[in-house]
Amino acid sequence: MFPILLVALAATAIGIERYVTLTRLGIRNRSAWTRVEPALTAGDFDTAREMTGKDDTAVSRLLGMGLARQGAVRRREDVEIAMDQGLMEIIPQLEKRTHYLATFANLATLLGLLGTVSGLIHAFAAVATVNPAEKANLLSASISEAMNCTAFGLMTAVPIVFFHAFLQTKATELINSLEMASIRFLNAITERQSTRGQGRLELAQAAQR
Repeated sequence: MFPILLVALAATAIGIERYVTLTRLGIRNRSAWTRVEPALTAGDFDTAREMTGKDDTAVSRLLGMGLARQGAVRRREDVEIAMDQGLMEIIPQLEKRTHYLATFANLATLLGLLGTVSGLIHAFAAVATVNPAEKANLLSASISEAMNCTAFGLMTAVPIVFFHAFLQTKATELINSLEMASIRFLNAITERQSTRGQGRLELAQAAQR
């Protein structure tokens, strides 16, 4: 049962660290997006580029990659490729260490079963060498001790599985928010380009008149 306890402590440490980190990232990302969104909506990409350059949040880094590319090429396709590459760099940072929880849950279950089997082996080996009058009491006590190991393993694994699913959901929500910010930024670029194109067309038509 001591190895199961170590697994539980390790899983608890990772779960708490991931929960705190993802919660803070979510709050900071929402705050950063609230500051940058008006500049993007207005098409003021220089101001948005300056704001994201001073921030180290995930959404600011993602937008910063897109803004840097937008300032160089001004094509939606090229900007989208740059932001997809940036998102591929950010996602592993959001999901790191979370997969260990699934491994720890399986490990706790297997250790519980191993403890049960090992306990039963020792129980039957001990019963074979004691007096017949003591066999029943010794066997029942040994089986009870062995089954406690399985129960402890399952009691450890079930909360870890739940917390693993919870953290995966939280990370997925962050990733979805980053993808949404990317789409809104790309739409702002397209809208800006359409406005400029319409303005140039009107100037050309006025010149022909």
